[in-house]
Amino acid sequence: CTHYLFIVVVAVNSTLLTINAGDYIFYTDWAWTSFVVFSISQTLMLTVGACYYLTFTGVPGTATYYALIMTVYTWIAKGAWFAFGYPYDFIVTPVWLPSAMLLDLAYWATKKNKHSLILFGGVLVGMSLPLFNMVNLITVADPLETAFKYPTPTLPPYMTPIEPQVGKFYNSPLALGAGAGAVLACTFAALGCKLTTWTYRWMAAWSQSG
Repeated sequence: CTHYLFIVVVAVNSTLLTINAGDYIFYTDWAWTSFVVFSISQTLMLTVGACYYLTFTGVPGTATYYALIMTVYTWIAKGAWFAFGYPYDFIVTPVWLPSAMLLDLAYWATKKNKHSLILFGGVLVGMSLPLFNMVNLITVADPLETAFKYPTPTLPPYMTPIEPQVGKFYNSPLALGAGAGAVLACTFAALGCKLTTWTYRWMAAWSQSG
């Protein structure tokens, strides 16, 4: 049952770190900057955890399973936010699932080649997640409209909606997020694979000590 324990621990922790990564809807003054930063942060949490679990089990499909668990945990957590009066659009949509499927595809298509997973899978996730994240933004209510409609008094000052400024990060946050993600996600994927190696060593040492 060890790998079930790991998937729960890793998915819970990554979900906690990812929950607020969709909250750029209230960062109206730095919306595009926040979009890039949060796209990369979501890429990090998805890629590390999914590659960890994927290489730990060696079963293509577990990356998507990992993303599904992250999605369900996030729905539960953000459902509570809805109860506090936030708009339902504030609850993140499952943008991780299609990117995780690409990880599984890269792993399966290259006959479980770990280096291909790192290179091809990392690039695919890094380039695709900002795209799905933008679709997520487009399909929910207008961020500015939502932010001004729900000025929750409990928001800290730096999250209070203010007049937006144009030109932050220039013209294309989607291209910037995808470009940076494609480079960084390979490192994230390598870290996830390395975590599997460390886990095996820890399990071996622990079994010998017993």
